Amino acid sequence: MGAATDGPWTAFYTDGTIAFDTTGIVAGLTLPLANIQCPVFVISTFDGDLILVPTSRRADAITAWTESGHTF
Repeated sequence: MGAATDGPWTAFYTDGTIAFDTTGIVAGLTLPLANIQCPVFVISTFDGDLILVPTSRRADAITAWTESGHTF
């Protein structure tokens, strides 16, 4: 059918349930990645958020998040 594909991707899942009235979670997670020009794909669910990054940029993403104060 000629469908475009991309990948592989690595997914990171936010820990814990986030209240609906909480704002800025996805922005706080994607800004460090934008700063290093790392592509992202975000999936938000009732239970949390998934941040997908190209597998080749996995280590870069972890470093960017760690340097901005996020923990794993």
